[in-house]
Amino acid sequence: MKKTKLFVEHHYEFELLGFVAPLKDYKIAWLINQLLKTRLARTEDYVLDFNDGSTLYISQFKEAKEHGFLQLLRNKSHHDSAASMYLIPELKMIDYFLLVQDLTGELDLNDYIGRLSESPLIQNVVKLDISKIKSKENLLTY
Repeated sequence: MKKTKLFVEHHYEFELLGFVAPLKDYKIAWLINQLLKTRLARTEDYVLDFNDGSTLYISQFKEAKEHGFLQLLRNKSHHDSAASMYLIPELKMIDYFLLVQDLTGELDLNDYIGRLSESPLIQNVVKLDISKIKSKENLLTY
């Protein structure tokens, strides 16, 4: 019998910032709201089920924009388990990810990085290249 394979190509139409900030998720969301004048609000946890039976629970905050969105995702699972699980395991040093989609092209990501870097509570902010992340499919939360 002839087999047919389905190849799915995902489109990552957002920019990605990584934060090193040892804060609770609601505190970093509040801080981002203050610094960037946004309105990130807590939503249901992002739940990711793997083939081996493990489940990843990631806290998330979102703000819908007219031409895009902002989404804050915690990298480390907050569910009680013996082993720590990460949304992006190859970037364990990153505490949070900020997904920024702006279809108008008017957003200045360097301005965001500059304002966030001024806070003493955020130790580091970096712009990440999505194409170089091995487990980037985990960022597709729709």
